[in-house]
Amino acid sequence: MKSREWKMTMVKVEGDRGAEKASWGAIEIRELEIGGDGTAFRMLNEEWIERHFTLEAKDRETLNDPENTILSKGGRIFQVHSEGAIVGCVALIPMGNGVFELSKMAVSPSMRGQGIGRRLLEHTIAEARALGATGLFLGSNSILKDAVHLYQSVGFRHVPAEKLPAMHYARANVFMQMDL
Repeated sequence: MKSREWKMTMVKVEGDRGAEKASWGAIEIRELEIGGDGTAFRMLNEEWIERHFTLEAKDRETLNDPENTILSKGGRIFQVHSEGAIVGCVALIPMGNGVFELSKMAVSPSMRGQGIGRRLLEHTIAEARALGATGLFLGSNSILKDAVHLYQSVGFRHVPAEKLPAMHYARANVFMQMDL
């Protein structure tokens, strides 16, 4: 890839502290640690949200302070690294009783269609199981057809919104869960 293709949705990583968790060819999935730089997590998510929707108050709260809104509460953020740039991310947010919300999943537009999202999602599900999670849930939107299809393909199933913890996003009109 040429550097001009990376655009604003990728962030160059200098001296990242995150330990390597998994790798496939030219990508690595690493966990964002407390004290780590959450800039890429924010930028990747702002890109897709602003492209299709409007940033909501809950988005701003989470993206501007992932350390306090996710990590310090026992959550995890995984980031995909490729050639020194962060090209994808996802968060696991603990909701209690072994249930986690899968949230803020994003892949850089220039890297979509290469299986990165699937690898990241499969890695995240495996990590949730290793944490002892009993279930995952998510909220999405029907216009994000590729994302909804990806979630279905790894075992998430559609459920009524009432079956899940409260969603804080007006854009959510697709609700899914997975038992682990």
